[in-house]
Amino acid sequence: MKRMTAGRPIGSVVRQNIIEILYFMKKGYGYEVHKAYIELFPKVSQRLIYYHLRKGVLTGEFIVKSVKEKGEYSWGETAEKKYYENGAGAKPKVSSDVKTYFEKKKKQK
Repeated sequence: MKRMTAGRPIGSVVRQNIIEILYFMKKGYGYEVHKAYIELFPKVSQRLIYYHLRKGVLTGEFIVKSVKEKGEYSWGETAEKKYYENGAGAKPKVSSDVKTYFEKKKKQK
């Protein structure tokens, strides 16, 4: 018989949904992921998405790449965007709903 370990399980439904989204997006920043998430799954806060992106980086499910973009912002001339993509620990299940969503978005462009 298998023993149960103490503590919370490592996996998360929200993080798995983000993995599915990033599988089709290839890479995206937090706001883009949140917009897609609330159109596909039950509504969650943007703060929760950012939490799971940071947690996924720690668990190896996501890779983060920072890019400085030039522009005219209220705080200055550059903004740093963190782009996330699936890492080695991500195991996408390739959801048909998510696939259909991104195929429709591709056709609209």
